[in-house]
Amino acid sequence: MMSSVCVRVARRLHGDRALLGHFLSPSRSPAPFLTCQPDRKYASKQFRGPKREPRVQKVKQVKQEVEIRQRMSVSALADAMNKDVEHVLQALLNTAVDPDSLGPDSVLKEQCIKEVVTRSGMKFRWEKLSESRERPNRDAHRKPVDPSRLKPRPPVVTIMGHVDHGKTTLLDSLRKSQLVLSEAGGITQHIGAFLVQLPTGERITFLDTPGHAAFSSMRGRGADATDIIVLVVAADDGVMNQTVESIQHAKRAGVPMIVAVNKCDKRQSDPQKVKQELLAHDVVCEEFGGDVQAIHVSALKGDNLMELAEATVALAEVLELKADPGGAVEGLIIESRSERGRGLVTTALVQTGTLRRGSVLVAGTSWAKVRFLLDENGRALEEAGPSVAVEIAGWKELPAAGDTMMEVESEQRAKEVVEWRVQQGEAQQLLEEQQLIQVKQQLHLDQYQQQREGMMHLSWRQRKRILYKTHKDQHTMRPSEKSSGEGAGLQLIVKGDVDGSVEALLNILSSYDAQLQCPLDILDYGIGDISENDVNMANTFSGSVYGFNVAASKSIVQLAEKLCVPLRLHNIIYKLIDELKDELSSKLPPLKTENIVGEATVLAMFDVSVGKRKLPVAGCRVQKGLLDRRMTFRLIRGRDAIWEGPLLALKHHKDDVQTVKLGMECGLSVDVEVEFRAGDVVVCFEELDAAQVTSWDPGF
Repeated sequence: MMSSVCVRVARRLHGDRALLGHFLSPSRSPAPFLTCQPDRKYASKQFRGPKREPRVQKVKQVKQEVEIRQRMSVSALADAMNKDVEHVLQALLNTAVDPDSLGPDSVLKEQCIKEVVTRSGMKFRWEKLSESRERPNRDAHRKPVDPSRLKPRPPVVTIMGHVDHGKTTLLDSLRKSQLVLSEAGGITQHIGAFLVQLPTGERITFLDTPGHAAFSSMRGRGADATDIIVLVVAADDGVMNQTVESIQHAKRAGVPMIVAVNKCDKRQSDPQKVKQELLAHDVVCEEFGGDVQAIHVSALKGDNLMELAEATVALAEVLELKADPGGAVEGLIIESRSERGRGLVTTALVQTGTLRRGSVLVAGTSWAKVRFLLDENGRALEEAGPSVAVEIAGWKELPAAGDTMMEVESEQRAKEVVEWRVQQGEAQQLLEEQQLIQVKQQLHLDQYQQQREGMMHLSWRQRKRILYKTHKDQHTMRPSEKSSGEGAGLQLIVKGDVDGSVEALLNILSSYDAQLQCPLDILDYGIGDISENDVNMANTFSGSVYGFNVAASKSIVQLAEKLCVPLRLHNIIYKLIDELKDELSSKLPPLKTENIVGEATVLAMFDVSVGKRKLPVAGCRVQKGLLDRRMTFRLIRGRDAIWEGPLLALKHHKDDVQTVKLGMECGLSVDVEVEFRAGDVVVCFEELDAAQVTSWDPGF
């Protein structure tokens, strides 16, 4: 028992094995009261010292491997690390890069990418670049022409000039038709192709182009597809805007011209003046020593038309126009449209080869197996040779006007060509988008650095707080604080009868420069009549549907009325643009204007007792117009406006009056503390709402 007590005391005091052994050593003579034998139970096992912890074997930590590449964006790096964007931005703290200037699409430098991965406890490896095999060019190519197989072909003549100068009337006289009577508004709004056979037996293919300013692209296509240009200028009007533009198209395409001075039968005509005006645009007629033929004609009466035709044939002989009728077909898409019962139809000009039914054609990113061929009068044709304009049906998709048309061996080959062109177009578009993104990112970075130069001394938390407050203030701005001239915006769906019409409308809309005044967006555009999908889309986005030379069925009109979707259908382009400008103007908030009703001069100040208080009154004399108590008043001292608001009372002598006329004296008082002085001017005016008009000018 005694030994157990000794052990417990020793353990409590020291817990040391050596001390305990010394205390219980037999060589030491113990004290009488501590004489005891050591307990084997405690001495042999329990006091061999503390147990050693088992050695833990260290497991080698495997770091996550991140695949990186050059010019990674923040979001791309976050995805590669299986982290969110905030983790990447936090890893860039206390580095040379400001995290506040970065967004999910911001591109990081190589050093920043490595720094983020390393700080995140990961390791990086470079992405393996897969060797992309260069695809063989599967596009259709022009085949070389054997000069021995070339044969003379009819000339292609394009009639160009200003609107209403008589181009279509001239063509009608040559064809002995009345096409101009069927045109909406009496103006040509499409490009037409016609084959004319002269009494002498010669054949000429004429292209009639629109003269309106909106159809510049159509005139450009006409110049590219032609051999000779007949420039029609009215003798009573002279050289106009579209006349000059036609001359520029001819020079750009390198096409010779013949000037037809039209309307020479009018009393006020002056052909000599027209030819002198043409000199200013480097068009020198033969009588002035140049090489341009000028023919005086009257399209309405048919005067000198044969002389014009002979001049055209003579110029064509000089040009020695030839083509291979037996080779592969090549041509130019003049116009494309969708027709009910026929499907997708194009008007094309055959330039070489002979086009037949069953031929497989490729144009742009579309192909066709020709179902039938039609001439300009709707008659079916079995074949069409060089310089012949035909309508082609059988297209899988509508090609764009101006596309080159080529014949291929089979449908499989046509699909290969289209697939190749689509992929090349997508690759080119992707490259352009990447370049645009880089430019915008650099521009954004430059703007950011300029705006934050004054905050560089602040910490990133302080800068973030300021940016957040600024962003919040911008989004919580009251409507009254925003620009009062900004409209609600207009969403458009544009439909046209042919590809050229839609192109012309889009070209006009691309010139819209009043986005700050009233935003204008194009939801969709296409060819064909108004569909239910068009109305539903316009209803979804609170937009309007504009159609040019297209129709809407009764059910579509009823649906549009039910959904309150505006349908704007026109067959004259300038009327469509006028209605569009009116609708844009209606979206703008009214302008506040002031109408000055009268003016009065303050003569003296005096007080009037009203009950127990004295009310200051300004004695005035009306100098202009009249004062009306219902209007708003303004107190002007010198050039400063001191006060503005309604009157409390208006009196003539002691009577309350509604109005005070010119030359009369009156007293007026207000319900606020305003100090009137002798010589001040009191202006009476009314605020009126004036309708705003859009500042967009399409040029016609």
